[in-house]
Amino acid sequence: MWPFNKPAPVVEQKSLGDPTAELLELFGAIPAGTSISNAEALSVPAVSAAVRIISEAAASLDLKLKRLVGDAEEDVEDHPGLRLLTGQANGWTSGFELIRDLVAGALTEDTGALCYVTKVSGEPRELIVYRDGIITVDEDDKTGEPKYRIGGQFASSRNVMRVRGPFTKCPLSMARSAISTASAMEGYANSLWTNGARPGGTIKVPGKLGADGVKTMLAGWKAAFGGKANAGKTAVLYEGASYEQMSLTSVDGQFNESRTFQILEIARAFRVSPAMLYELTRATWNNAESQSKDFVTYTLSPWLKVLEGAFNRVLLTDEERVDHRFCFDLDDTSQADLVSRATAYSSLISSRVYSPNELRAWDGYAPYEGGNEYANPAIDVAKPSANDNTPAPKEATSGK
Repeated sequence: MWPFNKPAPVVEQKSLGDPTAELLELFGAIPAGTSISNAEALSVPAVSAAVRIISEAAASLDLKLKRLVGDAEEDVEDHPGLRLLTGQANGWTSGFELIRDLVAGALTEDTGALCYVTKVSGEPRELIVYRDGIITVDEDDKTGEPKYRIGGQFASSRNVMRVRGPFTKCPLSMARSAISTASAMEGYANSLWTNGARPGGTIKVPGKLGADGVKTMLAGWKAAFGGKANAGKTAVLYEGASYEQMSLTSVDGQFNESRTFQILEIARAFRVSPAMLYELTRATWNNAESQSKDFVTYTLSPWLKVLEGAFNRVLLTDEERVDHRFCFDLDDTSQADLVSRATAYSSLISSRVYSPNELRAWDGYAPYEGGNEYANPAIDVAKPSANDNTPAPKEATSGK
């Protein structure tokens, strides 16, 4: 027998706040550590919130196609791949839904998210995310090169877009044990409060009642004091019986703390701030902005790079990839409040780093005449001052 499988000695009696596997099974909950399906995992609120905030944040960003011209890049507006991703990916799916589903699939499926690209004469015409199992992947044992099949038929990698994270498993699978524990606690709490699994007290009798006596006493007690209408009535006991109220132990009071810790574990697995899962215990005004920046830098940006790489590989030709690239615009995620933006814009214009029209374009405003000049508005250079100390001529006055 494996030496680490020996049972640990019992040092304390488990309470309802720290239940054993037997108690969880008794109350209808799933014991922690057992297998949990993807559908069951997504039913845990913290998991679904983490998947939604990452996938929807990625899909909400503006997507652009850049072309390198000389030393600068310019936007390309009329590319068919860009139209599919920003408009309608197919007849029933928008570009927003497609990008959202690609990221969500990469977060919850070990094979990653798979999208088939229909092409006509090498030009992308339609993007379709099929149901699970329609597109299959076989990877080479040595190189990891994928081979795709759709409906059992071979499909070229040039027509299949794949989005996945690091390792061989998705974040949901990597955190399956933590998610299973959270699900077990939620099921236990549901049984506890819905079915009244924890009795409010006990009735003690000095003698033996027998099976029939117990049934009769419980039926009478329930009829006299059960339900909202009978709440608060005075209890009358007989046969020397006494009622003892059950109190919560200190471990029972830690049950909510244990559930909060599982939210933190899930947040770690998906690399999101607990505050974004609405666990606001340690959230303050001071760290909220820092956590938002961390989300963009360490959580969202890596997934955006994966998406950009997948778009470049499948939606661009070999020739286009030389000077074209898809990229997400992160300006909206870094915008500060109006006062801070106005101060920054004024400083950038005064230092001649940006022109007024360039900054107006950031906020979606139309350019104005003369706004392309790199000038400091605090210095009036339109009318140079005279430097010859010549007094200005006096205006002629009519004499009388």
